[in-house]
Amino acid sequence: MFYNGAMSLDRDLHVAIVAAWARSRGRPGSAWEMLGATGVRGLRVLVESGGIDRLVSTDAGGPASHVLAENVRRYSDRGATSQQWDARRPVPGGPFDHVDLDPFGSPLPFLDAAFDSLAHDGLLSVTATDLIVLAGVDRAATRRRYDANPVQGRLGPEGGLRILLRTLSDRAAARGRGIRPLVCYVRDHYIRVYVGVGSVDGAPPVGTIDPLDWDGPPFRSAGPVGPMWVGPLFDGELVAGLSVPSAAANAAALDRLLSRFREETVADVPFYYEPNLIARDARLASPPPSEWFVSTLRAQGHPTGRTHARDGAFRTRAGRELVYAAARSHGGAGDTSATARSRSPDDPNPSPR
Repeated sequence: MFYNGAMSLDRDLHVAIVAAWARSRGRPGSAWEMLGATGVRGLRVLVESGGIDRLVSTDAGGPASHVLAENVRRYSDRGATSQQWDARRPVPGGPFDHVDLDPFGSPLPFLDAAFDSLAHDGLLSVTATDLIVLAGVDRAATRRRYDANPVQGRLGPEGGLRILLRTLSDRAAARGRGIRPLVCYVRDHYIRVYVGVGSVDGAPPVGTIDPLDWDGPPFRSAGPVGPMWVGPLFDGELVAGLSVPSAAANAAALDRLLSRFREETVADVPFYYEPNLIARDARLASPPPSEWFVSTLRAQGHPTGRTHARDGAFRTRAGRELVYAAARSHGGAGDTSATARSRSPDDPNPSPR
């Protein structure tokens, strides 16, 4: 059990998302923080978002439960309570409008309890830090744990995000429900998703991608990848309503991230392009800037925007040939430079930054 100051921006974002979610539904709701640790995440959402009026925060026991109990006690007048509890089972007091699952490692052991404790049309937030598995560094572990073929290389973290969303979709479907991604992102060492869980509205956008038939950014994975979520990662209306909380610990950084999310909703499609890899493949002497790709492809009528997932990368609804044709129009072809060769799409490093 420890307080992770490096995750303060992520907690700022949690406050912003719950605030926007509560505004969209017109009322606050109850929440279960499944793995409370110090309780800082749940208490910040309770106190700062205006979206929660009752919080149950739990931890399994040991020193963490005593720290949690003391911290929560200070906010008992705001509707906060704590319990020593095994989060693999639904806690008494549900169902809850919002359930937050923020484990160290895989969320899989806790997902059934999370879904079984969530009210209809509730908000579920889930973190996964097992990127070595989800991003395909250990392919056998990905198949064993998530029943999917991972995307390897530089697109692996987003592939892991989409595999996690498919897992959530499957768990919801087993209960006659469906998920609607609201804000889903990959950052540093972890994946974080916020999804609405409610009525089923047609078949979910889940499938496999065969690199041989794929018209998006090139894969270097052998054979089909997935099954994974191939639908949007964001709800445009909710993202447009996100604002920096007044008590944000990293206001400037969060404002930049929210701006990138808003830009990304313009072209919310699977996977992104990196200009240096386009230049390598197209044998350009140097890569056009990502801003140039965005403005050029938009001018051609193709929704395009920069992505949060990797600095300098962009998403577009234009097909691959159009993207590469645009790149060739920027500068003449020539010998592939050492710089263009140095960042291969076969790079097995799963870091999303």
